[in-house]
Amino acid sequence: MILNIFLLIIGFVILIKGADVFVDGASSIAGNFKVSKMLIGLTIVAFGTSAPELAVSIKSIISGNQDIVFGNVIGSNILNILLILGTSALFHSLTVKNNTVKKELPITMLITTLFVVLMSDNIFDKGMVNSFTRSDGFVLLLFFLVFIYYLISMARHKIDEDSDEVYMSLGKAFLFTIGGIVAIVLGSNFVVDSASKIAAALGVSEKMISLTIIALGTSLPELVTSVTATRKGEYDIAIGNVVGSNIFNIGLVIGIPIAIFGGVNHLSFNAIDLCVLLGSAMLLFFYSFNDRKISKGEGLSFLGIFIIYYTYVIMMG
Repeated sequence: MILNIFLLIIGFVILIKGADVFVDGASSIAGNFKVSKMLIGLTIVAFGTSAPELAVSIKSIISGNQDIVFGNVIGSNILNILLILGTSALFHSLTVKNNTVKKELPITMLITTLFVVLMSDNIFDKGMVNSFTRSDGFVLLLFFLVFIYYLISMARHKIDEDSDEVYMSLGKAFLFTIGGIVAIVLGSNFVVDSASKIAAALGVSEKMISLTIIALGTSLPELVTSVTATRKGEYDIAIGNVVGSNIFNIGLVIGIPIAIFGGVNHLSFNAIDLCVLLGSAMLLFFYSFNDRKISKGEGLSFLGIFIIYYTYVIMMG
């Protein structure tokens, strides 16, 4: 038991450091080829912070730990909004840009709603068991590709003000990128294997472990990034980091493993889990649309919902 907890912590450290090294290397490769800094941030950095979730999901579905695949994403997306933005707003009210309210947040709402609908088969047919098929995975991937097209189109109209930035050499950048990927894969193995053994030892479900420990561990890069950005006054980064990560988590982290390895039957996530997932996205949109900011009071409401929901998760675990 103690060994598995130790390996879980080591796994998270390797995952997070691997994602950090991967982002540095991949950003330098793109910079050496004169790719705009805006495009690097919207794609490579966003993918880097979601890489731990993707690695954990792929490892989980290969290992047959189906609840970890979905619990990882559902938990991470709930944590991103309720815990990370809630905590960030306590440091300072978060100003939300007009473009984010009109474009990125509606996209977040759409893909979250689509995900919830695809997971709720028995709503449309009471005789069906909730499942997630390979075709559902392809639907999410197609939606995600549309989002990537939007990012690239937007980035083409942005001027890189830091074009003189010095990047690491191409050889070192490739070494960092490959090393980061290896670390992410290795860390995901530690996390999934250790978490499964801890769940078995404690007599709790993999769903509960994935919604809590794994989701929090893989969301640490977003937590550190958003809180640091808020303290520095970079509120658009704090918001954009969470919004981009949530879209990546559903479109990529769920879409790729399911599309490649096949569907999942008998999902154990209930209406409360899905309502909190969708409700948190709706609340973020409402708060942002209302006055183009997330106030400290609204941040406290996020944290209050977070505490209530996770009290329920732990009690039911």
